[in-house]
Amino acid sequence: MQLHDWCFNRLSRQLMNIILFCLMVLLMVTPCHAASHQKDTLVIGKISHNPKKHYQYLKPMAKYVAERMTDLGIEKIKIRLAKSKEHLADLLQQGEVDWVTETPVAAAYLNEVAGAEILLRKWKKGVAQYHTVFFSLSGQGIDRLEDLKGRVIALEDPASTSAFYAPANALIQRGLKLVRLDSARDEPPANAVGFVFSREEINIATLVHKGVVDAGAFSSDDWVKDDHLPKKYREDFEIFHRTPDMVRALEIVRQDLDPKIRQRLSEILLDANANPAAAPVLRAYQRTAKFDQLTEDQKQSIYNLRNMIKAVDQAVVW
Repeated sequence: MQLHDWCFNRLSRQLMNIILFCLMVLLMVTPCHAASHQKDTLVIGKISHNPKKHYQYLKPMAKYVAERMTDLGIEKIKIRLAKSKEHLADLLQQGEVDWVTETPVAAAYLNEVAGAEILLRKWKKGVAQYHTVFFSLSGQGIDRLEDLKGRVIALEDPASTSAFYAPANALIQRGLKLVRLDSARDEPPANAVGFVFSREEINIATLVHKGVVDAGAFSSDDWVKDDHLPKKYREDFEIFHRTPDMVRALEIVRQDLDPKIRQRLSEILLDANANPAAAPVLRAYQRTAKFDQLTEDQKQSIYNLRNMIKAVDQAVVW
């Protein structure tokens, strides 16, 4: 073999080895969606700013489902709590979360960003639908949304459907500008509605009742719950606006979840409606009355909420 042929062959082998090495590195660092967590484990996730509270109501349902999937190789269920809808979308894309219980707005976002799909409707707190109520102390001269200009409203958190996106959208639709404030005691712009996040429904009610903010907004469910709105507060408040009804809550799964696991999960949850053994589990799972199926058109209407999400995110002055 001539010298130049020997050199060429040697260089070719070295180049091939480099290419193979690079491919091996890529395989090691590229996320594997289907195998990013143990195959014997199903992971349920939720957006949470109160991990202790959410873990307590997720755990009984997780245990109930795991016990009914052993023949499919599922031995346990883990709970993953995400700090935001963006974080939860990342976990779904990476295959780190399989099943999510969340709001319609979260479902729309997770579908668009991570391809997550609606499995079932959840009758959270006994209802299939709910709406947002805007309220203030009686006699404050707030009778309509436009009266909030130059005032401050307390909302829950940036992931909430009923206590952020729905009320923010209602205000934007009336041509009002929303500006986030650092503190509830900050002065809002005269030509805009100032808002603050208070993290919990009871905090919203308390801020309004103490006169720290001018109004609050949360779900019609929260309006009738004494631990979210004490009766003595409610008697001093008046509702000045309601939004249209929307789906209360949803069970969501990642797009590439094993079809057998997905089908079994659906069957377990639907069967829980009439299973006496599931009664305490459903009660712990945010007082769920039952699960039912939505039509494809109903699912699509929820996915279309992504347009509202974009409109709000773009309009709000953060």
